[in-house]
Amino acid sequence: MNYQETLEWMFNQLPMYQNQGATAYKKDLTNTILLMDYLRHPEKNIKTIHVAGTNGKGSTSHLLAAVLQEAGYKVALYTSPHLKDFRERIKINGVDIPEDFVCDFMNKHKPFFKENQLSFFEMTVGLAFDYFAKQKVDIAIIEVGMGGRLDSTNIITPLISVITNIGLDHTQFLGDTLPLIAAEKAGIIKSNIPVIIGEYTNDTREVFISKAKQENAAIYFASDLIEENYPSALLGDYQRHNKKTVLQTLKVLQSQNKFFISQENIINGFQNVINTTHLQGRWQILQKKPKVICDTAHNKNGLEIVMQQLQKELFSQLHIVLGVVNDKDLDEILPLFPQKAKYYFSKPNIPRGLEASILQEKASEFGLHGLIYDSVIIAYEKALQVASSDDLIYIGGSTFVVAEIL
Repeated sequence: MNYQETLEWMFNQLPMYQNQGATAYKKDLTNTILLMDYLRHPEKNIKTIHVAGTNGKGSTSHLLAAVLQEAGYKVALYTSPHLKDFRERIKINGVDIPEDFVCDFMNKHKPFFKENQLSFFEMTVGLAFDYFAKQKVDIAIIEVGMGGRLDSTNIITPLISVITNIGLDHTQFLGDTLPLIAAEKAGIIKSNIPVIIGEYTNDTREVFISKAKQENAAIYFASDLIEENYPSALLGDYQRHNKKTVLQTLKVLQSQNKFFISQENIINGFQNVINTTHLQGRWQILQKKPKVICDTAHNKNGLEIVMQQLQKELFSQLHIVLGVVNDKDLDEILPLFPQKAKYYFSKPNIPRGLEASILQEKASEFGLHGLIYDSVIIAYEKALQVASSDDLIYIGGSTFVVAEIL
């Protein structure tokens, strides 16, 4: 199979949460353990930092990778989902995994995958660890896909575990209260491995402290410990929390005497993160007149901060290109959006995308009014056509909406 055929087989033949939602969620690590045995445990040959959290884990992972690259290390980065190309999920020093490696790996191991009915995510984790081990990286930043305790990445013993924050998202899988979700994410805390907590509430703090004590893991609450603030190419207001989490993680990493990172490395890493790791979709300004901003925030916690930041912008008229997936709690997120805006409703181009007519009808209950468009691209083009030079266009509601216009 060539690259496109390989991707089609991966996407179409096996469950994948990105497309299908609940049917792709595996509730144990049996298959991943089986796969690592089969691949002769590449994950044991890699130094890692494991990053979980409801929001901010992607930005945190990219910032960590950028700083370590500035320090001269060969840095692997595993994140999800991708925006444009599957290979974005698996990088070394900002360069995507080669198409040939993806094809060779999938073709070689396809009989095993089929026999054991591995999920898309399990296969991808195996591919990443195999690639990183063969490339002999100095360190790999591994972002959790969803949750933590039962996530396919949770077979590693990292140098440090990181939990950015806890919010209500994926509640059908992780629980419907903050302590329940915190317990799932705290599942990445390992015996005698330090853990960094980015943000916390009183309820989640107790969950983290309890799990850390149980595992004899040193615990650090970055929001209480870090005062420094460095400028970054990542512009969203929410990045201040992520930067604190990264700084505390780097302090603990250096205390282990395995990596040396200077203040200059941190400054340059923060400022060059987009060029270094090619992170996209985080308060990303696409053009100036009219100003166009896209952001992948898609749950209550993320959207609250982004909508607050949006109101700080200066504009004559606000245009919002909006689409969501069909498992989103609209009663929770739609009240966060401003009523004084023109809405352009569309369906993300994935099976899980919510029909634009349903979104429009529900949005009207919250005083959000606009028209339906056949695609995200058409909605965006219409907004560009209507907007004057001093207007602002915001594109969001889902990672997959943002992916279509980048």
